[in-house]
This record gives sequence, C-alpha cells and structure tokens, in this order.
Amino acid sequence: MDARTSRFTRKFRAGGAFGWDDVDVLAYKEAGGAPFRAVTRQVLFEEAEQGCQLRYFEVAPGGHTTLERHEHVHAVLVLRGRGAALIGDEVREIGEHDLCRIPPMTWHQFRAADDAPLGFLCLVSSERDRPQLPSDADLAALRTDPAVAAFLRI
Repeated sequence: MDARTSRFTRKFRAGGAFGWDDVDVLAYKEAGGAPFRAVTRQVLFEEAEQGCQLRYFEVAPGGHTTLERHEHVHAVLVLRGRGAALIGDEVREIGEHDLCRIPPMTWHQFRAADDAPLGFLCLVSSERDRPQLPSDADLAALRTDPAVAAFLRI
C-alpha cells in the first residue's frame, strides 16, 4: 500500500531532521519568479475524496515564504519555532500552536525568526488557483504602512 493512502504510516521524527518518515521533503516552489528563502514542504495528506491537502512547511532561520495571494483559503497551525506573519495589512509575531486563517485574495507572507525555524501545517483545498505575485502598484500600496514595509521580503 502506498504511504499516502495507508491508514497508519508516517512516523514523526523530532530529532535533527524534523518531519515524517516516508514523506518526501520537497522544494517549496519551482525556481524562478517567486522570491523566497530557505523553505521546504512536505505533502502529508492528499485526499481527493475529502477535497483537501495537508502540507507541512519548514522555514529555516532567517528564511521567508513568497509574498502572494490567491482565491483559496489557507488554514495554518504553527507546530514549531517562531517568526512573524503578514496577513492582509497586519503583521504579527507567531509561535508554536498559533492559528492563522488567510482569507481569499489576501496578501500573506511568513518569516522565521533569525535564530529559530518556523514550521507550520497548512490545510488547503485540493482544487485551488495559482498564487498571484504583487504588482509594483500592489507593493506601493502595501508599503504605505510602515510596519508592513519593514516586514516585507521580496
């Protein structure tokens, strides 16, 4: 039976390599176009019959995800480490067990602290649109808020 469809698989390992056995550690995104730094992802569940995908993202210390938005909702649970997140026009410190909801068409970006990783689960619809990157006008609008401007990594 495939590890993705077995009822009991994926033993969690919390040692040096945080993650799950038999779950590939993948590149966060394909190279080019979308700026990010030091991020990996693991697809834990790909459930077509439930219509969702559960993924684990690991942002290394000092790393960040891409600044993007899309039509689908994200539900995020921070599992380990700490950092900060931009959701819409609000920047907040985040850490273990914090929850974040990202509404449709809302700009968002996650950053790990300089001295700690940021690992989080992300639940999304199996059927989803492609991320949109900000235009120059979008960036100018976001940067009108000093806290957001200081947070952004692009």
